[in-house]
Amino acid sequence: MYIVGNLIYISCLLINAIAILSEDRFLARIKLSPTSHDPSFGQSADTSVRYKIITLISSVRTVMRVPLIVINILIILYELVLG
Repeated sequence: MYIVGNLIYISCLLINAIAILSEDRFLARIKLSPTSHDPSFGQSADTSVRYKIITLISSVRTVMRVPLIVINILIILYELVLG
């Protein structure tokens, strides 16, 4: 059970780190902004690692925003109550 709890903490921290990356300050500087690579409709999607990282970052930022808030609140409450 100890290992599972640590894996949950680690995954939550990694997803939080991806979710708070700023497009203007960090991602645009290293050219990983979702707006820097946007294939048009009908064109084949790029299968490079760079494109996959851009897709992962943008999908985590849009899909995991509300669930991350709930998960973080639950983890904070768990730590406060059971320490």
